[in-house]
Amino acid sequence: MASSEVAVTGLGLVTAGGIGVEATWRTLCAGVSTARRDPGLAGLPVDISCAVPDFDGDARLGRRLSRRMDRAAQMTVVAAREALADAALDPRSWDPTRVGVIIGSGGPSMESLTSAMERLIAGRSTAISPASLPRSLSNTAGTEVGLDLGAQGTNFAPAAGCASGAIALGVARDLLRAGTLDVVFAGGTDTMCDRLSAACFAQLGALSTHSGDPYHACRPFDADRDGFVLGEGVGVVVLERPAHARARRARVRALLSGYGSANDAYHLTAPRPDGRGAQLATRAALADAGWSAADVDHVNTHGTGTVLNDAAEARFLASVFDRCPPITAVKSVLGHTGGAGGAIEAAVTVLTLEHASIPPTANHHRTDPAMDLDVVAKLPRRPARLNTAISTSVAFGGQNAVLAFRTATSGAPS
Repeated sequence: MASSEVAVTGLGLVTAGGIGVEATWRTLCAGVSTARRDPGLAGLPVDISCAVPDFDGDARLGRRLSRRMDRAAQMTVVAAREALADAALDPRSWDPTRVGVIIGSGGPSMESLTSAMERLIAGRSTAISPASLPRSLSNTAGTEVGLDLGAQGTNFAPAAGCASGAIALGVARDLLRAGTLDVVFAGGTDTMCDRLSAACFAQLGALSTHSGDPYHACRPFDADRDGFVLGEGVGVVVLERPAHARARRARVRALLSGYGSANDAYHLTAPRPDGRGAQLATRAALADAGWSAADVDHVNTHGTGTVLNDAAEARFLASVFDRCPPITAVKSVLGHTGGAGGAIEAAVTVLTLEHASIPPTANHHRTDPAMDLDVVAKLPRRPARLNTAISTSVAFGGQNAVLAFRTATSGAPS
């Protein structure tokens, strides 16, 4: 294990694919979108979403705890508890000041804010709950995880749009490498299935308009793509200093070998057409890991299914790789989960390496002729070599973040 690498020892997921890592993985391998008509979006131009099914915060956390949280925080605590158990960590035995929580979010929770705004507009300002503000803050989900686990180390929420979850893992990696912390619960959370988000993204022209056929709406890298489907979810990854993981004989699921970030400095919402920022972030992640482009066996793409973003991503992949390795796009199944996306996709990348199997991209029938890509579609693929992978995230504001992972059993690429 290289000195710059950190160990992945636990995973927790709450997604439209199911509550828990195994449920999400099974759904992804089936390669069928979770998009459905959303009653909460009825009457809007686009009324479909990929919502987490049957999530009951009261049942999972107890009413006393869940009632003080918005849905995003509830899901985050559930995912963090799964990651804690998966890592076989015991809060009674750790030094709490050496355990951090970094949970990114694309923005504030809209649930309490929307309710407060409705009361304000109706002239009922005194009916606004005093809990509305603290419940809606971007850092509340991470704060609730810290409270639940008793983690007293660094705790904050990176806010970099849809790259927030990936950046959270990258920053956590840096804190572990610096020796500041021993363990970090890193990830991302977002609920984008609210009426305000749906209306705003529709006005931006970012959403697929195939509301009458929700299962087939999101089509990343397909010639007939027309936008993404709103989603929600949480991804939490337990990262540890290698020495700490070894000392407690932890199971290492994978190694986070490299991280890179860069900005397009181009436009507030549109990606730079040549994908230059994502290219810089990828090259930085590869250099950080000590890899060449030829060492990468798989790319878990940002893959939103929008015309502009997919085109820019295809161009940056072509600029980095002489021959692009097989790719997949998780958002085709789980929807676009905003600031949670990078963390969910990082967790899926770890699972891909563990299972030596790449989950398929849903609804991919004909690759855009302008793209030279090997898109895994219809069925999972088990390549002859699958020891390394990168996960890419891009966001409004030109934010780009790339994470490089390798299997725990493979030697570092030479």
